[in-house]
Order: sequence, then structure tokens, then C-alpha cells
Amino acid sequence: MDQPVLEAAVTLSGETFSRVALTAASVELLRKLWEQHGPLMFHQSGGCCDGSAPMCYPAGEFLTGDSDVLLGRFDISAGFGTGAGEDPKPLEFWMSREQFAYWSHTHLTVDVVPGRGSGFSVESPEGKRFLIRSALMDWNVPGV
Repeated sequence: MDQPVLEAAVTLSGETFSRVALTAASVELLRKLWEQHGPLMFHQSGGCCDGSAPMCYPAGEFLTGDSDVLLGRFDISAGFGTGAGEDPKPLEFWMSREQFAYWSHTHLTVDVVPGRGSGFSVESPEGKRFLIRSALMDWNVPGV
């Protein structure tokens, strides 16, 4: 697995740590998909463990509501841009509230592997799929 290179901005009230990150491979694929589809978003609604697949949609195509939690917000141009002045590329990561109850003790990293994406996820035609790698959070570490 690639190491996380881009941590999400904190979006949960009262928290000071990121809950989700992207690997370099996922950022690269997301930037390519952004050029094809415009702004993007992730939604994780199922899966119990490592290897679960978050769905990537054009932003706003999947309607979120009170049954969903915004886990993080990325700017996929940050640190990967072509230079100063590149337009921001915001991307939100959502999870169903029920799923978050299971994964609330983990830090999630979105990675990319060869294979076919599932359902209507926009990476399907690319021969790659996004997947979640998780790690238990250490609540005793300051700032985590």
C-alpha cells in the first residue's frame, strides 16, 4: 500500500484529527477522473473491513442527508498542483451514519488497486478500483 499523502480537513465538530486520507495513487486517479467528470465526492455505505470500496460519484450525484456523516474534505490540487494559482479541487468523503458507528475507531486511507470498480463508481472504466485500508486510532497519542 502507498502511504497516505493527503489528509482530509477535519469536519466533525469537536475533533482535531483527520479521519480519512488519500494515497498518491488515489490522488492521481481522482485528478484524472476530475478532468473527465468535474467535481467528485466519495460515499462509503457498506463494508465491514479493509478492502471495502467507497463509491466515487460526480459531486452532488449521490444525495446525502441526516443519515450520512461528512468525515473529511480534501483539496486534491493541494501539493499536487501544476503550480501556484491552480484552481482548488474540493472533494468530500461521506459515510453512512450506521457505517460510521462501526468504523468510528479507525482512520481510513483511500487507496487504488487493479480491478473493476463497483456499481456506478466513476473509476469502473479505468480498470482500477478504490478501496479502504483502515488502522485503529491510538486515542492516547496527542493530536490523534
